[in-house]
Amino acid sequence: MLNSFCTRYKCATKPINHRCKISGWLFWSPISWLATEMISGGLTFRLFPGEVLVIGSNLPIIAAPGDDVILPCHLEPMFDVQDLTVEWSKPDLKPDPSDEYVHLYRHGKEVPDMKMASYFRRTELFMDDMTHGNISLKILNVSEEDNGRYRCFIPKLRSRVKAAVVELVVDPNFAKTSTTEMPLQTPDPQDTTPTNGGGGLITPAAALGFFILLILGGAGGC
Repeated sequence: MLNSFCTRYKCATKPINHRCKISGWLFWSPISWLATEMISGGLTFRLFPGEVLVIGSNLPIIAAPGDDVILPCHLEPMFDVQDLTVEWSKPDLKPDPSDEYVHLYRHGKEVPDMKMASYFRRTELFMDDMTHGNISLKILNVSEEDNGRYRCFIPKLRSRVKAAVVELVVDPNFAKTSTTEMPLQTPDPQDTTPTNGGGGLITPAAALGFFILLILGGAGGC
């Protein structure tokens, strides 16, 4: 089971031990293959067969103001979380007992009582996918005030990896770099000749005709 688990995550297997990195976690197993040691932040503990991981995103989610975004988070291996509590919060904010959560799911539905006011009617989970372990959060109409880290936490999950953190960056300049704009059509300088007067343009053909008339007029005067 452990061997297939790490094969799925493209682990490099060695005769004595093997290492596997999953979303920032480093796994190591002795020859017995009965358990896996997890190292994170200098702490080491064992991940036994049957435990599941809460996995977020190592990369920040970047969006423009007004976009709808999805903060990815899921359980691996696949695990039905419909009957569990799912908490989304902002760990860098001081919690307010009256509005502690960005989104709180409990007993099969959202609980808005402790929801932060700025996220009212702006968040949702993918209810149909929760049986497959998908606990990603969708946030509607994001603004720069939504910037920061978001923590997804399942308090009653039978695992010591119950949480993951996803960072959201709302950049006002993101739309300009990600949207292709049609350039303004300007005349080619080689095809136009500016006049000395009222700002009009004289085409090369008109300039040539005027020059010929000038020569003919001068010749007639002689």
